[in-house]
Amino acid sequence: MKYKSVFDIIGPVMIGPSSSHTAGAARIGRVARDLFGRKPAYAHISFYGSFAKTYRGHGTDVAIVGGILDFDTFDTRIVDALSLAKEQDIEIKMTEEDAITDHPNTARIVLGDEHGKIELVGISIGGGKIEITELNGFDLQLSGEHPALLIVHNDRYGAIAGVANVLAKHQINIGHMRVSRKEKGQEALMIIEVDQNVDQVLVEEIEALPIVQQVVKINE
Repeated sequence: MKYKSVFDIIGPVMIGPSSSHTAGAARIGRVARDLFGRKPAYAHISFYGSFAKTYRGHGTDVAIVGGILDFDTFDTRIVDALSLAKEQDIEIKMTEEDAITDHPNTARIVLGDEHGKIELVGISIGGGKIEITELNGFDLQLSGEHPALLIVHNDRYGAIAGVANVLAKHQINIGHMRVSRKEKGQEALMIIEVDQNVDQVLVEEIEALPIVQQVVKINE
């Protein structure tokens, strides 16, 4: 296995005890919060594999809720995340699942309120690194380490070209792109990781494209 930096080996600055079970869990929770875009009324969290067996003892429960509260991995408030969520009237429900998953450190999060909800699956792959593998039924690969755009659109020809033209106009370079769809000609999801943060003007320009239904941005 090749490592890009020493931090891939020793992990990030974080509240302990484990980079996989705490830092990774906090990042999964925070990406969920970013994608939801606001404070949720409830968070339903399902743990699988190693997460399910050790989430209380290893602090995975407080870490993932801390992320949902928009705390970074080194934020000392993480240890009080469950009580802080209660103070903010966020309903927290945690479930241990028996199903076998592709990765042992897997969590499914459903965030919602009266206006809508999202459901995602995230895995903690070690050293505090994560990957979001599913969002609202779409397969994806999202690391959460780079600025990104998630674009829900109609599965039609010209969709990728239209979005790429807007990014080129604003001089935004694409680092990674993936398109996922449930069925041919139906709803699709475009995931684009970029090299710099994107502003709201660009988001609104993409949202104005006739094939686009929704755009969510994740900035560093």
